[in-house]
Amino acid sequence: MNKVIFACVRNAGRSQMAAAFFNVLADPDKARAISAGTQPGERLHPEVLEAMADAGLDLKDARPQQLTNELAKDAHWLITLGCGEACPNVPGLKREDWPLEDPHGKPSVLVHRIRDEVAARVMGLLEREGWVKAGQPGT
Repeated sequence: MNKVIFACVRNAGRSQMAAAFFNVLADPDKARAISAGTQPGERLHPEVLEAMADAGLDLKDARPQQLTNELAKDAHWLITLGCGEACPNVPGLKREDWPLEDPHGKPSVLVHRIRDEVAARVMGLLEREGWVKAGQPGT
């Protein structure tokens, strides 16, 4: 089982969207994702909840969490999402940075654009690694 961590600072937007898309689109026998942050917020951004609901994904029960050594211990990948110098580093993991704009406080049309870019990048990773769930486009 391949474990992917999607991480940003607040864990209230991009990383939550990425983990949600990943877990819907990935073959659960091959990979799963979690999201975490270096300075987690109290809740997901409301505009993110709305945009994800518009995509058919309900994140109302999702909560930001701290990226800890315990959380990262059996991970294979760390994908950071536009946090620049504040991005976490976990030695020994494959790593990518997806420089995406923070959706917090942005108008709906921009949040939807960010959401769609997150979904496209997630699908690209799944296709590249051979983890796409059967029946998904591209399989």
